[in-house]
Amino acid sequence: MARSSSSSSTPGFGTAVKLSLPVAAGYLPLGIGYGMYTVAAGISWWWIIPMSLLVYSGATQFVLTGLISAHAGLVEVAFTAFFVGFRHVFYGLSFPLRLVRSKLGRLYGVHALTDETYAVLTMRKPGELTGKVVLWTQFLNHSYWLFGSVVGGLLMRGMHFDASFMAFSLTALFVVLAMDSYRQNPRPLVLLVAVVCAVIGLAAGKDLMLIVALLSFTLVLTLRVNALPGGRFRCHFGSCTARRGDSSIGRSGDDFARGGGGSEPRLFPDRTDVGP
Repeated sequence: MARSSSSSSTPGFGTAVKLSLPVAAGYLPLGIGYGMYTVAAGISWWWIIPMSLLVYSGATQFVLTGLISAHAGLVEVAFTAFFVGFRHVFYGLSFPLRLVRSKLGRLYGVHALTDETYAVLTMRKPGELTGKVVLWTQFLNHSYWLFGSVVGGLLMRGMHFDASFMAFSLTALFVVLAMDSYRQNPRPLVLLVAVVCAVIGLAAGKDLMLIVALLSFTLVLTLRVNALPGGRFRCHFGSCTARRGDSSIGRSGDDFARGGGGSEPRLFPDRTDVGP
């Protein structure tokens, strides 16, 4: 009885814990690395708390620490933060925020959207998620990051060494999550397009790589949509599907992959799909 009562009082919490565990395995050590890096850069440890609460972006926080320690101007800091976090504009196309009903919850959902949270939530099937699961997962991930960064800052107060190498943990974590996502939903064509767009981004220069790659991938999506009858598309839980005209088609991507009825082609078909 006690277990049932606890579960009903916090709906979605148990599912969120399971979803957030892989992120915890990365955020706790990475947060510790960020806290150590910040204190090593000459910034007081208590600044870690508002930065992790209000900024809450691993890559941006590492960059901002370097800019602050170098006494960069406010305009430079603002532009850098904008370009580093620009990818979140594209995440919003398929992030399941629509499941969250309250305005306050949606505001927090926008604020707490990170690479890793996006990865673990968008790899789930639509029926597996609710608004409570989305918010609990984001809150737990946020808590892991805050806790780890504060612990790292406190540990570094009595230590002195170069902790800048810890910044690479963020990249490593996202690579692992991307690999896991591909194993659950393998789409070779999407992977190939993403690699080509990444190469195009690298050709544009290291500073512009991410923005150019994301814009290129969005352009490919747009061209693919225009090549399909109707020219409309929707993005749902990480996969975009096209819609013909204004017809309402209530068919999932799995049904289409199995060759079921209806007429809603995938933008990037599965290996079992028929046709372009």
